[in-house]
Amino acid sequence: MELGLDTFGDITVDDSGTALSGAQTLRNVLEQGVLADEVGVDFLGVGEHHRDDYAVSAPEVVLGAIAARTRRIRLGSAVTVLSSDDPIRVFQRFATVDALSDGRAEVILGRGSFTESFPLFGYDLADYEDLFTDKLSLFAQLRTGEPVTWSGSSRGPLSAQPVYPQLESAPLPTWIAVGGSPESVIRAASYGLPLMLAIIGGEPARFKPYTDLYRRALGELDQPTDLPIGVHSPGHVADTDEHAREELWPHYRGYMTRIGHERGWPPPTRIEFERSAGPAGSLYVGSPETVARKIASTSTMLGLSRFDLKYSHGTLPHAALMRSIELYGTQVIPRVRELLAGD
Repeated sequence: MELGLDTFGDITVDDSGTALSGAQTLRNVLEQGVLADEVGVDFLGVGEHHRDDYAVSAPEVVLGAIAARTRRIRLGSAVTVLSSDDPIRVFQRFATVDALSDGRAEVILGRGSFTESFPLFGYDLADYEDLFTDKLSLFAQLRTGEPVTWSGSSRGPLSAQPVYPQLESAPLPTWIAVGGSPESVIRAASYGLPLMLAIIGGEPARFKPYTDLYRRALGELDQPTDLPIGVHSPGHVADTDEHAREELWPHYRGYMTRIGHERGWPPPTRIEFERSAGPAGSLYVGSPETVARKIASTSTMLGLSRFDLKYSHGTLPHAALMRSIELYGTQVIPRVRELLAGD
């Protein structure tokens, strides 16, 4: 069981409530990655966005900086929006991170829950599904490290084309991120790639049919049936349950209100927040013991190989994020493993 952390590089505030610059936020993400390595976190994922509330638009550059200052933590994206990128350039950038980190890079590919990258890079949002399908077929070959022969609709064909830099150890670890579509689950199985479920609302138990579908599809498609399944979910760790919830709530409320305004959702209520933070919800907020028990429960229920806690939430300050990382690495991770060993 691997236990990781994810961040989108949210623009945070200082002690006076003033928003930090994007540059300072990026430097803080670097320090957060260094701390995660020091306290024993297995994986750090850095998201890709192209909006004013997030600082990270080039996660591979950030990961390269973290790679140079760490020694053991695995480094990847959360997620790479493959639909609006060039699969060859994605592979080259992650092959570079893999070299700089001495083989610690991996990539999580997805279509993204935000769509700002499509107009930014000149893609039609109407091609959302077709672009991902076509580009994934190319990336599946690229990750093997072998010369590529491929043809599709999103770019010109390739014939026995080598791509550099070459991997020291192929294939490049690659996950498919899924938000809850059965078709996406089956697509991940068809390529024989690990599945990463983004559970950001509702009850984790409702994803049990998807993990069952994935395992069944692997068998029917003659793929290895022991491929990893992971979950990405939001959370925050503090010394006590009350401290964690009171510290997170105003920043969570602002973050979700802003996104809800864009998507037609009502602002979150404290009752909804408390329900999500409860035993059956998808918000892992509380003391190390509370968060560990909830992660262990989700892991057992879904048969997970990895759990990634999204520890950044809107303007939640850097100091709170650092404390959350420290507690996650030093107390939550060993407690989760103790609970799972007992089960």
